[in-house]
Amino acid sequence: MNDTLQIVDLCVSVEEKPILKGVDLEIRRGEVHALMGPNGSGKSTLGLAVMGHPSYQVTRGSVLLDGENLLEMGPHERARRGVFMAFQRSVAIPGVKMADFLRHATTNVRNPDRKEGEELIPMRQFRKELREKMEQLRMDPEFARRYVNDGFSGGEMKRAEILQLAMLRPRFAILDETDSGLDVDAVRLASQSIAEIGGHDMGILIITHHEQLLEHNRPDYTHVMLGGRIVETGGPELAAELHKRGYDRIRASYPQAAAEEQAMENIAQNVAMSEA
Repeated sequence: MNDTLQIVDLCVSVEEKPILKGVDLEIRRGEVHALMGPNGSGKSTLGLAVMGHPSYQVTRGSVLLDGENLLEMGPHERARRGVFMAFQRSVAIPGVKMADFLRHATTNVRNPDRKEGEELIPMRQFRKELREKMEQLRMDPEFARRYVNDGFSGGEMKRAEILQLAMLRPRFAILDETDSGLDVDAVRLASQSIAEIGGHDMGILIITHHEQLLEHNRPDYTHVMLGGRIVETGGPELAAELHKRGYDRIRASYPQAAAEEQAMENIAQNVAMSEA
């Protein structure tokens, strides 16, 4: 099972409110999967739970890779095993340059058994590879000297995530709405870049509302999430249908999940009102 990331009956709560209610998903290296669904259906929750975000409590299920349950590991250990997530909302790290961050991260991911204090990737080798990746992604070399996401525009944050993906070369990548906030040209560039970086060595889960990011990343499978469950799976034609027609057919076909989706939305609205 070395080439498969297997999510089994995953149930996740946030502040004791159930969000995911038994998600099953299997991704093989070399495959592209699209995960689509209305806002609040649980798409981002799935990615964050797989990576070990502390605000998301797993109440049941497992995430298996190489026969090991990733849920029993810390987030950094999951990353070292070869699982990567590009976040919908990236965090700024003032004072830490992109190049320094990438050198440490790349060293630890490529050498998962590395101990604290052991040597990093040689600087000459790292600089050469970083320069090549930035040229491939059509990025200004000055970008590597800036602090991580500090003062970045939305588009720059997305490109920084794609640069991390290119350097870390994970076995499995979860891309959470990489197209969010980007104009048409930027989405096309992001789509092309992801396709160039991926290939047979990487399994990719693209979380998106739109079809444009899939232009150069034709999904082998398209999954629809509603009410915290994956209710339907198809091919690239399903992504095209959802982009053109929305989710009315899905809601009509799965009324129980649609009712749970509405309940989740009401909870979210009540929480927002109480915090206002």
